Amino acid sequence: MTGQRADARRNYSRILAVAEAEVARHGSAASLEQVARTAGVGSATVRRHFPTRQALLEAVFQERIQALCRRAAELHRTEGSRAALLEWLHDLVAYAVSARGLADALTYEPPTDRPADAAPDSCGAQLADAAAPLLARALDDGVVRPGTTFHDLLTLAVGIALATEHHAEPSVQADRLFTLAVEGLSPSPSPSP
Repeated sequence: MTGQRADARRNYSRILAVAEAEVARHGSAASLEQVARTAGVGSATVRRHFPTRQALLEAVFQERIQALCRRAAELHRTEGSRAALLEWLHDLVAYAVSARGLADALTYEPPTDRPADAAPDSCGAQLADAAAPLLARALDDGVVRPGTTFHDLLTLAVGIALATEHHAEPSVQADRLFTLAVEGLSPSPSPSP
């Protein structure tokens, strides 16, 4: 029994390492069958550990999601609710642009602020929990549009990442679009002297 557990842990680690490399190369379209072949296990073994493509993507991105959650907690303790929220949102966009497949993984999240049917450890649910204090403080301070939801922020970040993934310099284009979204398409003209 102990041998099986150790073997299962080794299989899980090997599958996850191979999946990370495959997702880095092919994004969310990475083949589960190719993951199984490269890891030297059967498809059934991959599916036993990761019953869905979403479950595999969630595991692949768990470390990055945890880093974003820690970053949200750090920023919540800083001055300036607007700057803290925008810095975290920019970090989310940067992660989604740099990690092929992350934006696709986040699009699986239902369009609600805190989906009752989503797993509490899903990428979107973890990000929602981490960003909630930042967003609430910014809303309380009146520095973001009333009614702004976490799902609005997630949709913006995912949209920018997906729209720029095929650009020659995706991070440069993503930064440009992020700035445009934050500052607005048509800033108010300066008052006449």
